[in-house]
Amino acid sequence: MTMTLIRNRLVLLVLGVLVTFVLYLLLPAIQHERFTSSFDIPKSRAMEEEMKKGQSSSNVTILTGTVLQNPSVFFREALLAQKEGAPGTENRLEVIFLHGQSFSSKTWEELGTLALLSESGHRAVAIDLPGYGETPRSTTLESAQSRVAFLQQIFKELKLQKPVLVSSSMSGRYSIPFLLAFGEQLKGFVPIAPVGTKDFTTQQYQQIQTPTLIIYGEHDTALGLQSLQSLQQIPKSRVVVLPGAGHACYLDKPQEFHKALLNFLGELK
Repeated sequence: MTMTLIRNRLVLLVLGVLVTFVLYLLLPAIQHERFTSSFDIPKSRAMEEEMKKGQSSSNVTILTGTVLQNPSVFFREALLAQKEGAPGTENRLEVIFLHGQSFSSKTWEELGTLALLSESGHRAVAIDLPGYGETPRSTTLESAQSRVAFLQQIFKELKLQKPVLVSSSMSGRYSIPFLLAFGEQLKGFVPIAPVGTKDFTTQQYQQIQTPTLIIYGEHDTALGLQSLQSLQQIPKSRVVVLPGAGHACYLDKPQEFHKALLNFLGELK
């Protein structure tokens, strides 16, 4: 009787040790899974869907490279595979994208903008401005004149002839002086709540003849409305307000942004 009791206790003890050992092996994996999921910050559904569209486009390849020196400027360009029935290049528009302070040319790739424009028959290029993304900082671009000359060099190196210039937020330091100095070299201008608009007069804006699409978010009551006061003085301008969007309205409402942009490009053809 005593031996049976001892044997039973030994069996229970061994089972207990085995269960403890199995739980010890599984616990780190369970904890890791919980930790990972708790720090998975979701993107907005609209942006997530738009990024999937851009990534799933098998007809478009994103070419990367550099132009200029001091600094060497990084760029991305969408290249559409030539297939039967693809849009021709005879009447295509050339579009160059500048970015805001918290972003880079990669933003326009991830949003699917470059691929979308390429598939729509346009040439789409985005650059990293000096000090952002893959482009090193430069100490030679402190004046408005130097930044205008910088864009002229970029257009020349990328062989952009009368492009449409899309400029958001911080990049207004480059685009607004260029628009006022050489607006005739642009096919169109798409400012998205750019900085630097207050540095110029109403009379200067009224002399611009470049077709302009002003885009800003409904909730961008600071820079969006501030830039609008100046930009709406451009004679050939019209305004698109993206409902429910903030300062980076193209991220908040990518579908609406792309629709407005493509409609504008269609009018320029």
